[in-house]
Amino acid sequence: MKKILVLGAGLSASSLIRYLLQNADKEDWHIVVVDQNIELIKSKIGDNNRAEAKIFNALDSDVRKKEMTDINLVISMLPAKYHVEVAKDCIALKKDLITPSYVSSEMEALHSEAENAGVLIMNEIGVDPGIDHMSAMKVLDKINGLGGKMHIFESFTGGLVAPESDDNPWNYKFTWNPRNVVLAGQGGAAQFIQEGKYKYIPYTKLFRRTEIIDIEGYGAFEGYANRNSLSYRKTYGLEDIPTIYRGTLRRKGFSRAWDVFVQLGATDDSYIMEGSEEMTYRDFINSFLPYNENDSVELKLRHYLKIDLDDNLWDKLVWLGIFDAKKKVGLKNATPAQILQKILEEKWSLSPNDKDMIVMYHKFVYQKDGEFHELVSQMVNIGENQTYTSMSNTVGIPVGICAKLILQNKVSLKGVHVPIKKEVYTPILEELEQHDIVFKEKEIHPPRLYNEEATWR
Repeated sequence: MKKILVLGAGLSASSLIRYLLQNADKEDWHIVVVDQNIELIKSKIGDNNRAEAKIFNALDSDVRKKEMTDINLVISMLPAKYHVEVAKDCIALKKDLITPSYVSSEMEALHSEAENAGVLIMNEIGVDPGIDHMSAMKVLDKINGLGGKMHIFESFTGGLVAPESDDNPWNYKFTWNPRNVVLAGQGGAAQFIQEGKYKYIPYTKLFRRTEIIDIEGYGAFEGYANRNSLSYRKTYGLEDIPTIYRGTLRRKGFSRAWDVFVQLGATDDSYIMEGSEEMTYRDFINSFLPYNENDSVELKLRHYLKIDLDDNLWDKLVWLGIFDAKKKVGLKNATPAQILQKILEEKWSLSPNDKDMIVMYHKFVYQKDGEFHELVSQMVNIGENQTYTSMSNTVGIPVGICAKLILQNKVSLKGVHVPIKKEVYTPILEELEQHDIVFKEKEIHPPRLYNEEATWR
């Protein structure tokens, strides 16, 4: 029998735990799930005799290492900042580790040590990062095999509300951490390369520099740039590519409306607003506008940001209730971003019967025999319910499949890695299709070297 230790039983772990339990009898696994909330664990493992619920301080190295001694594989679903310490313990105890999070510089620095210990630390194997890597590398390896030379690579992912649950003018609801949504794009200019020229988009311009993308069967979306696309040149072996751009997808019209809050300063998380607890929603918006005792908050906002009264953008703002003069913020010593998050959570939270949706889109333009060719690859996945959401499925299932491959000794890699090798991505993508996570590829004629609807160039 092989033992798997799962650290964390949060939302994204739901589908992972289900997958492990579904395969436990056949693979002869015993799964130990750790969380601070024992009832949460029990709700996910039920009375399955292949699973065990434990409570211990997963952040305490001494306690953690003691619990890891007879484990074959560790899966960390903890917040990303704790993965490095878990990895160090895994190296010391010679235990393989899987995390769905980005490889930090501290994690990357452990590569030689892990390799020398004969330990695999597989990171970035959720949805984005994860499925994006695997699906992109599958096509890139195919193009390389044909003798093609990549000219353009664009990749977009969005966590959205499913069409059947899309019932508000923003066409958006929170499907993952609301705080991350509010703070998206901050922390430095977005960086990419366009026709060999380095380009930078500051946060204050990010949501007005978008690209319109049509997803077959689902209509128009828009993409805005992720923070740093340039690092993916090395990851994907595209050091010489003229154009590489990665972005986030939203429904068409979202970014322009969101830019209102960016321009106001309502997404700022760097200072505390005085008297925030007693502030009304209307006071909150008014605090960013010029003083004029004769003009309403609505009039000042429209004038400040040049919004016409008949603009449907205005309908989005009114629907959020940001001009409510009675509803209080109720948060003491809150930053603008925290207040905005509270307002949005009241309107953008999924209802009990709502479903979420993950959309992923890749565009590949390559040159072969003196001619350009274009191929697009898209994936749309709808969640099952509020437990097994699309976000949970697309994060947890790839992690589970990777765990199975490692325990079956089908992965030869050692050290710190991401899933860009065929031995990893081929079996995972094949099995993901059984879970309705399927990529559809299509050749475009004639190839589009430029998207006329892109404003990010």
